[in-house]
Amino acid sequence: MRGLRCVVKFLGWSGCAVGADPRGGWGMIGPGTGVRVYLACGVTDMRKGIAGLPALAQGVLWQKPASGAVFAFRGRRGDRLKLLYWDGQGFCVYYKVLERGRFPWPNAQDGAMRLTSTQLTMLWEGIDWRRPDWGAPPARVG
Repeated sequence: MRGLRCVVKFLGWSGCAVGADPRGGWGMIGPGTGVRVYLACGVTDMRKGIAGLPALAQGVLWQKPASGAVFAFRGRRGDRLKLLYWDGQGFCVYYKVLERGRFPWPNAQDGAMRLTSTQLTMLWEGIDWRRPDWGAPPARVG
């Protein structure tokens, strides 16, 4: 069996969509596009799970874990990322391990950083959300 790929699509809650991704992974239900995103600067112990991550969100990031925001945590090696989200019924933890490379992360050793939902999607895909390459500017016409 080929290696498992994890794909999360951030969808609105008006409809539910769970199914196979054409690239080989599985789509999952996630928060909408207007969600608040907090990134925990520095390093997080990736052994923390559904009980430890909300404590970090409250104690380190100074945010209410059940507020509906997404909290992003990265491990020491930089190849592991956990997202914590309260969906109204309980906590969801999304976990991704890159086969190659590292997730782009700020240089600060502690504290929190606010991201947009677009930057979160780029982060999840391993794209450097700090300096996205939007390609060449349009050519001048005329």
